[in-house]
Amino acid sequence: MKQTEFTDSSPADSRHEEFDGELLASMSSEILHLIILPTEQCNFRCTYCYEDFAIGRMSPATVTGIKRLIDRRRDDLRALNVSWFGGEPLLAREIIEDVSTHIMHAVDSREELSYSADMTTNGYLLDSHTTARLADLGIRFHQVSLDGPEALHNRTRVRADGNGSFERIWRNLVAIRDSAHPVRVLLRVHLTPANLPSMPEFLVQVRDTFLHDARFSVYLKPIERMGGPNDAAMAVIDDTERPGVIAELESILIAGREPQRLFDAPKVCYASRPNSLVIRANGRIGKCTVALSDPSNTVGQLLPDGSLQIDNGRLRPWLRGWSARDWDTIGCPYGGMARDEPALLQIGPPASKAAH
Repeated sequence: MKQTEFTDSSPADSRHEEFDGELLASMSSEILHLIILPTEQCNFRCTYCYEDFAIGRMSPATVTGIKRLIDRRRDDLRALNVSWFGGEPLLAREIIEDVSTHIMHAVDSREELSYSADMTTNGYLLDSHTTARLADLGIRFHQVSLDGPEALHNRTRVRADGNGSFERIWRNLVAIRDSAHPVRVLLRVHLTPANLPSMPEFLVQVRDTFLHDARFSVYLKPIERMGGPNDAAMAVIDDTERPGVIAELESILIAGREPQRLFDAPKVCYASRPNSLVIRANGRIGKCTVALSDPSNTVGQLLPDGSLQIDNGRLRPWLRGWSARDWDTIGCPYGGMARDEPALLQIGPPASKAAH
């Protein structure tokens, strides 16, 4: 009998196959990812924020359009993911509940349709009751940012009234930890030159308070200049230093216990995916949640009947990385369009990596 020889595929072959898999998923009309901004107002004024808060609460016509878009697409989908963003999305909780209730009813009739939802929130309004209600509506993943220990956090993640936010956010997180809510929470810990000296002690506190609970995880993210009014005066960690800084801090998070799952940004940005759309509060369709004030980010409009008017000429630059087969471009399509130092905010559950 002739024996077949098996050889391991090369790293290049694996990367090629991975790229093709991502391409198929991104082009599939059976998958839809909607990033919805129910309001673009915020109860915080973070010092590094890039948003201008020019648009307020989502209009009734846009809410209706989202519902009808879901109804139009429901029968053709096998996966629907909704990401709630802002502004601070919980300032428009009624809209979130209204749209989510409609989605739940729409997907209940199709067992083959997978539905998931997540929220990027500053955590100030994410009390236990709200968390439970959102979980009932399928919103079971939350990303909450912390800027270090209370004194440092309160200097940068400032409420609109000028007061600090740490104590209430921390209290809400502890309440979720002490609950049985079926949710996951990603603690996005921002790193700056100013807070690095305090970060080891703070991460021990985070680890000992939350990481024994498998629902919690941590994503260490250096702050970047993303176009906000304070960019010129903002100090950031040098690119060459970041890998070492992050590796050292990650070792603190997993010390003395079973390895927890730390999180890393995905290789493919949502803005590169044709089946991922940002729906702004005024019904404009965008691709990127960082480039909200950039005209190139507007690629169309959602109409009240649920139809989409897409300008393919404006959409095409966001998708250019696929034809070029360029991992860097699909990792951040905005980088080559308008920015030298792009830094997209992670939306939805990022890809995980096992810590060793």
